[in-house]
Amino acid sequence: MQVKAADPAASATRTRPEGRFRPPRTTAPRWRSRRVQGLGYAAPTAVFVAVFFLLPLLLVGQMSLSDWPLLVGNQGGNTPENYTDVTDNPLFWPAVRFTLLYTVIVTVILLGLALLLALLVQESRPGAGFFRTVYFLPGALGLASASLLFWGLYSPTTGPLSRVLEKLGVTGDPVSFLGTPNSALLSTVFLVVWKFAGFYMLILLVGLQRIPHEVYEAARMDGASRGQIFRSITLPLLRPSLALSLLLCVTGSLLAFDQFFVLTKGGPDNSTVTVVQLVYREAFQRLNLGTAAALSIIVLAALLLLNVLQFRGLRRADES
Repeated sequence: MQVKAADPAASATRTRPEGRFRPPRTTAPRWRSRRVQGLGYAAPTAVFVAVFFLLPLLLVGQMSLSDWPLLVGNQGGNTPENYTDVTDNPLFWPAVRFTLLYTVIVTVILLGLALLLALLVQESRPGAGFFRTVYFLPGALGLASASLLFWGLYSPTTGPLSRVLEKLGVTGDPVSFLGTPNSALLSTVFLVVWKFAGFYMLILLVGLQRIPHEVYEAARMDGASRGQIFRSITLPLLRPSLALSLLLCVTGSLLAFDQFFVLTKGGPDNSTVTVVQLVYREAFQRLNLGTAAALSIIVLAALLLLNVLQFRGLRRADES
């Protein structure tokens, strides 16, 4: 009697439950190669973050705890004095108040104007692409370059703005746009709004274009007015773009430096000194890196706290 040998493939097919498929196990060499490949992709970013963020942050932390003159180097620990010297500086609290005031004014005007521009160029109509480009062009200019340009425009002796106002009869004397605290603040705000309105317009425009047209059509069919559509549809669906713009605008305003350094140098009478300018003065004018580093750590902690509060507030608004 002849006995047939059992077919391994057939027996495996008979004993495997129907409807259940077991994928082949990944071999160890393949798994290791994928892991190495993933580490290779992440390595450049990790090196960049470590070299240009983590190491400088650790160095600043060490400076904030040490007596560190700029031209001498580390002279040992100076832990409480650096932080107490920050608050004892007579310009600290005025700089904090001015920075907060500047942040509020710039954020309100800039985001309001950016939203208006985005609504104006939202529809694809003749000339919309041209105006989008024109609004965005100032954003391609560097902030220091734009500040230097406006410094020339604001000059009461050689600037064209003062001469135009004199020829129009608005004023009989040269106008000093940066001569008083209020005029210096408003002139700087005008520069920043001109520079960044197109950038935030682009962010909000992307958010507007992601809103389905069917939602607007359904609202119009129900008899909703433009104001009701804006309040009930546009603003709620535009909330992610508004949140991103708010976060970037507030952070950038709190770290303002270039525009005031070029336009006002903190004047007149130290009325436009920002917190970051105070860091610069401590480090490169008073040559005290320890106090400057302590102030930098305080600014970093305040920014982290503010960003956390913003994220929590936006998350609660989305949940509600």
